[in-house]
Amino acid sequence: MTALGFLYPGHSAEDDYPRIEQLLGSDIRLDLVHTDIGEDAHRVDALLQMGSAERLAAGVEQLRMAGAESVVWACTSGSFVYGWEGAHEQVRTLARTAGMPASSTSFAFVHAAREIGAGRVAVGATYPDDVAGLFAEFLRAAGIEVAGVRPSGIITAAEVGTWGEEEVFALARAADAPEADALLLPDTALHTAAHIPALEKELGKPVLTANQVTVWEALRLADRRVNAPALGALFTREPIVQA
Repeated sequence: MTALGFLYPGHSAEDDYPRIEQLLGSDIRLDLVHTDIGEDAHRVDALLQMGSAERLAAGVEQLRMAGAESVVWACTSGSFVYGWEGAHEQVRTLARTAGMPASSTSFAFVHAAREIGAGRVAVGATYPDDVAGLFAEFLRAAGIEVAGVRPSGIITAAEVGTWGEEEVFALARAADAPEADALLLPDTALHTAAHIPALEKELGKPVLTANQVTVWEALRLADRRVNAPALGALFTREPIVQA
Protein backbone atom coordinates (compact mmCIF):
# COMPACT_ATOMS: atom_id res chain seq x y z
CA MET A 1 0.00 0.00 0.00
CA THR A 2 1.27 3.43 -0.99
CA ALA A 3 -0.19 6.28 1.07
CA LEU A 4 -0.14 9.75 -0.46
CA GLY A 5 -0.78 12.92 1.51
CA PHE A 6 -2.58 16.07 0.40
CA LEU A 7 -3.12 19.41 2.11
CA TYR A 8 -6.36 20.76 0.65
CA PRO A 9 -7.64 24.25 1.45
CA GLY A 10 -11.20 24.36 2.73
CA HIS A 11 -14.03 22.38 1.13
CA SER A 12 -14.87 22.69 -2.56
CA ALA A 13 -13.98 19.75 -4.81
CA GLU A 14 -12.34 17.41 -2.31
CA ASP A 15 -14.66 14.61 -3.47
CA ASP A 16 -12.49 14.42 -6.60
CA TYR A 17 -9.92 12.58 -4.45
CA PRO A 18 -11.93 9.49 -3.47
CA ARG A 19 -13.09 9.35 -7.10
CA ILE A 20 -9.48 9.44 -8.31
CA GLU A 21 -8.47 6.85 -5.72
CA GLN A 22 -11.13 4.53 -7.11
CA LEU A 23 -10.08 5.21 -10.72
CA LEU A 24 -6.45 4.41 -9.92
CA GLY A 25 -7.61 0.88 -9.14
CA SER A 26 -4.43 -0.04 -7.31
CA ASP A 27 -2.93 -0.36 -3.83
CA ILE A 28 -2.87 3.42 -3.39
CA ARG A 29 -4.53 5.44 -0.64
CA LEU A 30 -5.12 9.17 -0.87
CA ASP A 31 -5.16 10.89 2.53
CA LEU A 32 -6.60 14.40 2.56
CA VAL A 33 -6.19 16.95 5.34
CA HIS A 34 -8.13 20.21 5.09
CA THR A 35 -6.15 23.36 5.81
CA ASP A 36 -7.55 26.66 7.06
CA ILE A 37 -8.59 28.61 3.98
CA GLY A 38 -8.90 31.90 5.86
CA GLU A 39 -10.64 34.37 3.58
CA ASP A 40 -12.05 32.56 0.56
CA ALA A 41 -10.86 34.90 -2.15
CA HIS A 42 -8.86 34.60 -5.37
CA ARG A 43 -7.02 37.75 -4.36
CA VAL A 44 -3.25 37.95 -4.00
CA ASP A 45 -3.13 38.96 -0.32
CA ALA A 46 -5.63 36.28 0.70
CA LEU A 47 -3.83 33.63 -1.36
CA LEU A 48 -0.47 34.47 0.24
CA GLN A 49 -2.05 33.95 3.66
CA MET A 50 -3.70 30.71 2.55
CA GLY A 51 -0.37 29.23 1.48
CA SER A 52 1.66 30.39 4.46
CA ALA A 53 4.07 27.96 6.12
CA GLU A 54 2.08 28.08 9.36
CA ARG A 55 -1.18 27.06 7.68
CA LEU A 56 0.47 24.17 5.83
CA ALA A 57 2.41 22.97 8.88
CA ALA A 58 -0.81 22.61 10.85
CA GLY A 59 -1.94 19.65 8.75
CA VAL A 60 1.36 17.82 8.38
CA GLU A 61 1.33 15.76 11.58
CA GLN A 62 -1.94 14.07 10.65
CA LEU A 63 -0.46 12.98 7.33
CA ARG A 64 2.68 11.68 9.03
CA MET A 65 0.56 9.62 11.40
CA ALA A 66 -1.34 8.21 8.40
CA GLY A 67 1.94 6.96 6.94
CA ALA A 68 2.03 9.27 3.91
CA GLU A 69 5.10 8.81 1.70
CA SER A 70 4.78 12.20 0.01
CA VAL A 71 2.76 15.36 0.47
CA VAL A 72 1.40 17.86 -2.05
CA TRP A 73 -0.06 21.27 -1.26
CA ALA A 74 -3.24 20.81 -3.28
CA CYS A 75 -3.73 24.43 -4.23
CA THR A 76 -2.62 26.05 -7.46
CA SER A 77 -3.28 29.73 -6.74
CA GLY A 78 -1.91 29.41 -3.19
CA SER A 79 1.43 28.34 -4.64
CA PHE A 80 2.04 30.17 -7.93
CA VAL A 81 1.06 33.46 -6.28
CA TYR A 82 4.45 33.31 -4.55
CA GLY A 83 6.26 33.38 -7.89
CA TRP A 84 8.74 30.83 -9.20
CA GLU A 85 11.37 31.22 -6.45
CA GLY A 86 8.84 31.76 -3.68
CA ALA A 87 6.91 28.63 -4.65
CA HIS A 88 10.15 26.63 -4.49
CA GLU A 89 10.80 27.94 -0.99
CA GLN A 90 7.21 27.07 -0.01
CA VAL A 91 7.65 23.39 -0.92
CA ARG A 92 11.18 23.22 0.53
CA THR A 93 9.78 24.43 3.85
CA LEU A 94 6.90 21.97 3.61
CA ALA A 95 9.29 19.09 2.92
CA ARG A 96 11.43 20.01 5.94
CA THR A 97 8.37 20.30 8.17
CA ALA A 98 6.81 17.07 6.91
CA GLY A 99 10.00 15.05 6.73
CA MET A 100 8.99 13.66 3.33
CA PRO A 101 9.10 14.69 -0.34
CA ALA A 102 6.79 17.62 -0.99
CA SER A 103 5.43 19.64 -3.89
CA SER A 104 2.45 21.78 -4.88
CA THR A 105 -0.16 21.76 -7.60
CA SER A 106 1.64 24.55 -9.47
CA PHE A 107 4.78 22.43 -9.83
CA ALA A 108 2.56 19.43 -10.61
CA PHE A 109 1.32 21.27 -13.71
CA VAL A 110 4.89 22.01 -14.81
CA HIS A 111 6.07 18.43 -14.32
CA ALA A 112 2.93 16.98 -15.94
CA ALA A 113 3.26 19.24 -18.99
CA ARG A 114 6.85 18.10 -19.39
CA GLU A 115 5.78 14.48 -18.94
CA ILE A 116 3.44 14.64 -21.92
CA GLY A 117 5.76 16.81 -24.00
CA ALA A 118 3.52 19.89 -23.96
CA GLY A 119 5.79 22.85 -24.65
CA ARG A 120 2.88 25.16 -25.49
CA VAL A 121 -0.34 25.21 -23.47
CA ALA A 122 -3.66 27.02 -23.23
CA VAL A 123 -5.12 27.89 -19.84
CA GLY A 124 -8.77 27.92 -18.79
CA ALA A 125 -8.78 29.65 -15.41
CA THR A 126 -11.62 30.21 -12.99
CA TYR A 127 -9.66 33.11 -11.52
CA PRO A 128 -9.87 36.87 -12.08
CA ASP A 129 -7.56 38.32 -14.76
CA ASP A 130 -4.66 39.30 -12.48
CA VAL A 131 -4.45 35.93 -10.72
CA ALA A 132 -4.77 34.02 -14.00
CA GLY A 133 -1.92 36.15 -15.32
CA LEU A 134 0.28 35.11 -12.42
CA PHE A 135 -0.24 31.46 -13.34
CA ALA A 136 0.81 32.20 -16.92
CA GLU A 137 3.94 33.93 -15.59
CA PHE A 138 4.72 30.88 -13.46
CA LEU A 139 4.44 28.57 -16.47
CA ARG A 140 6.65 30.85 -18.56
CA ALA A 141 9.26 30.83 -15.78
CA ALA A 142 9.29 27.05 -16.19
CA GLY A 143 9.98 27.39 -19.90
CA ILE A 144 6.43 26.56 -21.01
CA GLU A 145 4.91 28.74 -23.73
CA VAL A 146 1.40 29.98 -22.98
CA ALA A 147 -0.74 30.21 -26.11
CA GLY A 148 -3.59 31.94 -24.30
CA VAL A 149 -5.31 32.43 -20.97
CA ARG A 150 -9.08 32.51 -20.48
CA PRO A 151 -9.98 33.93 -17.02
CA SER A 152 -13.47 33.58 -15.55
CA GLY A 153 -13.42 36.27 -12.89
CA ILE A 154 -14.62 34.06 -10.03
CA ILE A 155 -13.55 35.30 -6.62
CA THR A 156 -14.34 32.37 -4.30
CA ALA A 157 -13.46 28.68 -4.31
CA ALA A 158 -16.94 28.03 -2.93
CA GLU A 159 -18.49 29.30 -6.18
CA VAL A 160 -16.05 27.30 -8.32
CA GLY A 161 -17.04 24.18 -6.39
CA THR A 162 -20.63 24.57 -7.59
CA TRP A 163 -19.65 24.29 -11.26
CA GLY A 164 -20.79 21.16 -13.03
CA GLU A 165 -20.06 19.46 -16.32
CA GLU A 166 -21.69 22.16 -18.45
CA GLU A 167 -19.56 24.96 -17.00
CA VAL A 168 -16.35 22.92 -17.12
CA PHE A 169 -16.82 22.06 -20.80
CA ALA A 170 -17.76 25.64 -21.67
CA LEU A 171 -14.56 26.92 -20.05
CA ALA A 172 -12.46 24.28 -21.81
CA ARG A 173 -13.92 25.11 -25.23
CA ALA A 174 -13.48 28.84 -24.71
CA ALA A 175 -9.90 28.50 -23.49
CA ASP A 176 -8.52 26.03 -26.02
CA ALA A 177 -6.16 27.26 -28.73
CA PRO A 178 -5.45 25.24 -31.89
CA GLU A 179 -1.71 25.69 -31.49
CA ALA A 180 -1.65 24.47 -27.87
CA ASP A 181 -0.29 20.99 -27.15
CA ALA A 182 -2.50 20.68 -24.07
CA LEU A 183 -5.21 22.52 -22.14
CA LEU A 184 -4.71 23.32 -18.45
CA LEU A 185 -7.56 23.86 -15.97
CA PRO A 186 -5.76 25.14 -12.86
CA ASP A 187 -8.11 25.15 -9.87
CA THR A 188 -8.37 22.40 -7.25
CA ALA A 189 -11.80 23.81 -6.33
CA LEU A 190 -13.08 22.72 -9.76
CA HIS A 191 -14.65 19.26 -10.14
CA THR A 192 -12.91 17.67 -13.13
CA ALA A 193 -12.03 14.06 -12.25
CA ALA A 194 -15.18 12.67 -13.90
CA HIS A 195 -14.71 14.60 -17.16
CA ILE A 196 -11.09 14.24 -18.31
CA PRO A 197 -11.44 11.55 -21.02
CA ALA A 198 -14.52 13.29 -22.48
CA LEU A 199 -12.73 16.64 -22.47
CA GLU A 200 -9.71 15.12 -24.23
CA LYS A 201 -11.93 13.45 -26.80
CA GLU A 202 -13.75 16.70 -27.57
CA LEU A 203 -10.62 18.85 -27.77
CA GLY A 204 -8.41 16.23 -29.40
CA LYS A 205 -5.49 16.86 -27.02
CA PRO A 206 -4.38 16.13 -23.45
CA VAL A 207 -6.19 18.00 -20.69
CA LEU A 208 -4.42 18.60 -17.39
CA THR A 209 -6.62 19.48 -14.43
CA ALA A 210 -5.62 20.55 -10.94
CA ASN A 211 -6.70 17.58 -8.83
CA GLN A 212 -5.56 15.12 -11.51
CA VAL A 213 -2.02 16.53 -11.71
CA THR A 214 -1.86 16.87 -7.92
CA VAL A 215 -2.38 13.14 -7.46
CA TRP A 216 0.02 12.35 -10.31
CA GLU A 217 2.67 14.53 -8.63
CA ALA A 218 2.26 12.73 -5.31
CA LEU A 219 2.71 9.42 -7.13
CA ARG A 220 5.80 10.78 -8.89
CA LEU A 221 7.32 11.82 -5.56
CA ALA A 222 6.64 8.34 -4.18
CA ASP A 223 8.23 6.79 -7.29
CA ARG A 224 4.98 5.12 -8.37
CA ARG A 225 3.58 4.96 -11.89
CA VAL A 226 -0.03 3.90 -12.44
CA ASN A 227 -1.81 3.28 -15.72
CA ALA A 228 -5.30 4.72 -15.35
CA PRO A 229 -6.93 5.61 -18.70
CA ALA A 230 -9.99 7.04 -16.95
CA LEU A 231 -7.72 9.85 -15.73
CA GLY A 232 -6.60 10.90 -19.19
CA ALA A 233 -3.44 10.98 -21.27
CA LEU A 234 -1.23 11.91 -18.31
CA PHE A 235 -1.94 8.51 -16.76
CA THR A 236 -1.61 6.49 -19.96
CA ARG A 237 1.35 7.85 -21.88
CA GLU A 238 4.91 6.65 -21.68
CA PRO A 239 7.14 9.31 -20.08
CA ILE A 240 8.89 11.73 -22.38
CA VAL A 241 12.67 11.28 -22.32
CA GLN A 242 14.18 14.72 -21.89
CA ALA A 243 17.21 15.47 -24.06
